[in-house]
Amino acid sequence: MNKTFKNSIFALVAAVLALSASFAQVQAADAIYVTNVAAGVVVTSGYGLCWHTSAWTPAAAATDPMGCTCDKDLIPKEVCEKTAATPAAPAAPAAAGVKPAGEKITVAADALFDFNKATLRPEGKTKIDEVAAKAGELNLEVVIAVGHADRIGGAAYNQKLSEKRAAAVKDYMVSKGIPANRIYTEGKGSKQPVTKPDQCKGPKSAKVIACLQPDRRVDIEIIGTQK
Repeated sequence: MNKTFKNSIFALVAAVLALSASFAQVQAADAIYVTNVAAGVVVTSGYGLCWHTSAWTPAAAATDPMGCTCDKDLIPKEVCEKTAATPAAPAAPAAAGVKPAGEKITVAADALFDFNKATLRPEGKTKIDEVAAKAGELNLEVVIAVGHADRIGGAAYNQKLSEKRAAAVKDYMVSKGIPANRIYTEGKGSKQPVTKPDQCKGPKSAKVIACLQPDRRVDIEIIGTQK
């Protein structure tokens, strides 16, 4: 092996090792956002949207320092208000000449479930068909499905019921062609009702159950960019 060829081989190996090292610095193992560790910034798409890792969930975003920067609309308002005084690391700039074109579509689907049920109603499936059609019009990044329950019943029971409702929506959306790894689910129990405290008064009855129908829902948010 001549000296020139040997030096070329060494140079190639060094370049590969350097490239591998640079990629190794890009992502921390437990991060929920793709992060350039060396630069200290979250990596964004060409449209300025933060890239999620497979570890991302709405709950994890609520506790991540970058959650209020990347997913503010998905996090309780009071959480972001507490962290507003602490400046977050700036996100990497979008590609030159490309303006962010992210789109978030929220659907409050209050016709999905009967009282004490996590089985989708026929009219609920029709509602989700419309959501799936909208998702098909986007370069889809993520779908967030957050389940809710009415106030009747215990907190622990309603929490599980809300999670089952969110899971039912996910299963149906997957059957409509939405990739399962793009859909994240979460349950809020009865903590975020749509009805007001002065509505639906009285003990459990057919009238009260009907009045609380808007609380038995799954809020669906689609995040993506126009094709």
